[in-house]
Amino acid sequence: MATPAPPISPNTATVSAKAPAQRPSGGGPSPAWRVPLLMLGFASLAVGTTAGLARLGWAMPALSVAAAGLHGPLMICGFFGVVISLERAVAIGRGWAYTAPLLAGAGGVTALNGEAVTAAAMFLVASLMLLAASFDIWRRQRALFNFTMCVGAACWSVGNALWLAGWGVYEVVPWWLSFLILTIAGERLELSRFLPPSTTATHVFALLLVLIIAGLLGASMAWGASLFAAALLALALWLLKQDIARRTVRLQGLTRFIALCLLSGYAWLAVGSTIMLGAGTLAPGSAAYDAMVHAIGLGFVFSMVFGHAAIIFPAVLRVAVPYHPVFYLPLLLLHGSVTLRLAGDATGQAQWLAVGGTLNAVALLAFIACMLGTVLRGRLAHHRP
Repeated sequence: MATPAPPISPNTATVSAKAPAQRPSGGGPSPAWRVPLLMLGFASLAVGTTAGLARLGWAMPALSVAAAGLHGPLMICGFFGVVISLERAVAIGRGWAYTAPLLAGAGGVTALNGEAVTAAAMFLVASLMLLAASFDIWRRQRALFNFTMCVGAACWSVGNALWLAGWGVYEVVPWWLSFLILTIAGERLELSRFLPPSTTATHVFALLLVLIIAGLLGASMAWGASLFAAALLALALWLLKQDIARRTVRLQGLTRFIALCLLSGYAWLAVGSTIMLGAGTLAPGSAAYDAMVHAIGLGFVFSMVFGHAAIIFPAVLRVAVPYHPVFYLPLLLLHGSVTLRLAGDATGQAQWLAVGGTLNAVALLAFIACMLGTVLRGRLAHHRP
């Protein structure tokens, strides 16, 4: 959530979208032992967020300043790598699958210790373990949505391998973003079984998956970025049209809140891909690059996280997260802050960019506070006579 820095590689440098449903959690650590794994991810989130603020010029602790060049890896690999792979491990109930969130979390801590090469290697092994877990699910249920999540995990693996090989962060960001986008898209496609898309729509989804990968592979050529952006825009429109959220948004309570998060998230994915399509390039340090990365990485991805946290945390940690209208506060802060940030990119107003970045962090903090508050409220209600 910060203005891109010059290319960073490990040789030069010192948030899933729904509850696990594929498999019952028949093995692996108990919920109490999953908490430390999740805390490793939140450590990367905390330092990654403050590192982003340091890049925007705010005075931050020395640790955050030192990690400024690792903002992207901490957020995507250190935080989302833990959350998504932990959710997947719980879903399949296999003890070995928990090595993925453990290594992703440890990789984030290692990066903070200034050992970026070692961290990149740990992220790579973590992503390969996630790919193995995803493949295990697809092997047992050969559905398009499971295959899509396999491709997402493979994108994370490729991005990590390239970063370990010395590529700059800006060069591997499209692979990392694709990891998040395809994981979310695959999980939403799984839920579409309740309102199945037509055969034609399913074929279109498969075609878009092919085009996204083709765009990633052709990123070094003039057409690659444009194809990638066009495919992501088409995917956003597909999700807007096909997702069951278009119907559940008419309901009330948590169901409506989740639907609004989903629909607004798809809108941000469309905005980010449109910006990329208009720019025609992924040049680091440009306003278009910053706007694209944060429209997708913040607006889209965190809208999904906000919407499904009340489902994910009970499934992973076995704690109740009762719905409360206060959930809308961090969502509104998120959308407002991303809008302000993109306005700063568009107009060249550095102050808008800095304030928008600050409010990005406030939105995430408000989200965590809301989750903790509702968990506590649920526990008190449970023990009340």
